[in-house]
Amino acid sequence: MDTDDLEPRKRRGEALAALAREDLGLLGVAELEDRISALEAEMARIRVELEKKQGTRNAAEALFRK
Repeated sequence: MDTDDLEPRKRRGEALAALAREDLGLLGVAELEDRISALEAEMARIRVELEKKQGTRNAAEALFRK
């Protein structure tokens, strides 16, 4: 049995909330810069997914308007 099966599942948005609560004062300059880079990469990934979903939604709306 995998021990991950025993852990409660995280709810959506929980990781983001935990990230926002983290004390940034404990991080050094390089760590903060790395964090900014990681967050910018995540934002780009989210924008790609959002564009896909908006395209699908627009296509569905166009189909039902006919």
